Amino acid sequence: MKFEVELKFPVDDLRRVEAALSSLGAEIEIPVKQSDYYYGHPSRDFAETDEALRIRKVGSKNIITYKGPKIDSTTKTRREIEVPLVSGSEGAANIVEMLESLGFSLVAEVTKNRRKANLQFADQEVEVALDEVKNLGQFVELEISAEEADIDAARTAINELAAKLGLSGSERRSYLELILEG
Repeated sequence: MKFEVELKFPVDDLRRVEAALSSLGAEIEIPVKQSDYYYGHPSRDFAETDEALRIRKVGSKNIITYKGPKIDSTTKTRREIEVPLVSGSEGAANIVEMLESLGFSLVAEVTKNRRKANLQFADQEVEVALDEVKNLGQFVELEISAEEADIDAARTAINELAAKLGLSGSERRSYLELILEG
């Protein structure tokens, strides 16, 4: 079973972090627009259970994602299941129709411009996201996908990388939570 081990940091200057990443050998991709549509369950409150169901659109690509509850108090470590969907607007419309037919309802949309970088650090493959989130600001996410037995090593690596990049004041709330609280 895969877990997403993640830390997220609000930042004032993404360029500073980008320069630090480049000095560590990371190549940063061009920005892409991501639109995330979060759905509420018909019979349980995902805000109370700390779960999420999302459809992500990136260009013509569509992915549905389930995120389980966070399993610790310092990082955003949680089970994550992603399933690619049929590409294009018809693929997205079909899954939306299915979810709504089952009683799920749209809660909110989160739109961001994201630049990704992959970095080998402390024997871990770290995915870094430099995000400009509409109505929220700029953030850096550090994420490692890990098996349950490797979660502690992933947490250690992410914390060490955050320190090396000068990141502090991690934010455990999701972009969805921040938008709904705003």
